[in-house]
Amino acid sequence: MRWYAQTDKNVLMRIPIMENGAGASAAHNSQQVDINKKLAELPVDIRLRAIDRLRVTSLRNNKTHLAKFLLILALIGPGILVMVADNDAGGVITYAQTGSIFGIGFFIPFMILMIPVAYVVQEMTIRLAAVTRRGHAEMIWKRYGRFWGSFSLADLVIANSLTLVTEFIGITFGLGIFGVKPVYAVLIGFAFVLFITMSFRYHNWERASLVVAFFNLVFIPLVFFAKPDWGLVASAFGTWKVPFGITPLFIYVLLANLGTTIAPWMLFFQQSSEVDKGTVPEDIKAARRDTIVGACIMAAVAISILIITGTLVFQPGVSVTSASSYNIQFILSMITHRIGMLPTKLFALGLIDAGLIAAIAITASTSWAVGEAMGWPKSINLPFLQGRKFYLPGLASMAVAAVIVLIPHVPLGFLNLTVQVIASIFMPAAMLFLLLLVNDREIMGKYANGKANNAAAIVIMCMLIAMSGLYGVSLVFPGLI
Repeated sequence: MRWYAQTDKNVLMRIPIMENGAGASAAHNSQQVDINKKLAELPVDIRLRAIDRLRVTSLRNNKTHLAKFLLILALIGPGILVMVADNDAGGVITYAQTGSIFGIGFFIPFMILMIPVAYVVQEMTIRLAAVTRRGHAEMIWKRYGRFWGSFSLADLVIANSLTLVTEFIGITFGLGIFGVKPVYAVLIGFAFVLFITMSFRYHNWERASLVVAFFNLVFIPLVFFAKPDWGLVASAFGTWKVPFGITPLFIYVLLANLGTTIAPWMLFFQQSSEVDKGTVPEDIKAARRDTIVGACIMAAVAISILIITGTLVFQPGVSVTSASSYNIQFILSMITHRIGMLPTKLFALGLIDAGLIAAIAITASTSWAVGEAMGWPKSINLPFLQGRKFYLPGLASMAVAAVIVLIPHVPLGFLNLTVQVIASIFMPAAMLFLLLLVNDREIMGKYANGKANNAAAIVIMCMLIAMSGLYGVSLVFPGLI
């Protein structure tokens, strides 16, 4: 039952590929006309994707060094985007709070461990996209029916909407450093994401998003402003102990860090992004490299933030009873007090950028998932009026999140950590569907999971379930931990 027949890929296969080399002939010109004619007959979203695939095929057939380099550039995108967007404003605030509460120690080696964890999860979405040419929501809906499709979609939309709240928290705090009032900060963030979404089709949208993502790296040079004790950083890998012991607060913060490293929206985003990009099985190796590079960038940025706040804000020997005791305003004020206003402004710019890139990705994730589940047009290649059903769910969820941030007296610092915890609690259900799909040999054939893939994924799922259970126990029976 091959319900996932690759319509757009089959169309591409019927389009003759131009030959390379000298000596153009009348046959070649006729072939060119034939290609243009066939492309003109396609729907706009498939036509633009076909043009991108023809460009990749042409580069792949060209054996020059320049063509190989251009091919690498053409194939990067979803893996780096999903991992950098994973260091969203909520993630940046979470890492900052973590370093402020627990210092340089347990969480630095923990973030190194998160590189293979994030890669194992996201790599499965690459293979699903390349083989089936279908997004994650569509796969669940068609393979497991309306009930489970609705369940997974509701899970995603709720988690995405909550996560978008944290993006606007970060944008608001970041722009606040430059004297921008919260209402204007929210409007600026919303308008920027709207501009990126409305102005570009997939290829240029991806390039523009990568440019935005590049500024996430600002946190790495900021480490040197903090002048950390590098011996203490190195010793963290040797001792790897938990400051103040395992407490409900530690479990809460650990879950928050898990939630900001692997989240349900990432599965839906990367699989749909690979589909919209036109990834095919021949691209899987390149997509894996893209993802591992992104995972390393994610960890480098996270560790940099932990070192900055662990050096400048953490108070050795002082046990903190509540994660909300270290809100982002306090953290930024401590950075200013210790190393001056310039590094604080750079940190704020990084926080703004993190919120913007994540809002772009999460909004797209919601639109792709709803479009796939409802059977609507589902591509960033679509002009707004033609694809308005596709764009509106993501934009609506972003608008709701923006309004929530402006509600007076909302405990934003505590809300940020709570959202990350919720993401980690939702993740096992999302991973279960992912594992079922990637092990379905009728769908995946030779690209199905092997024993090692399954073992790694099951360990990750068990870790998430165990941590969520432990957190639940700590809430119901606080005296046990």
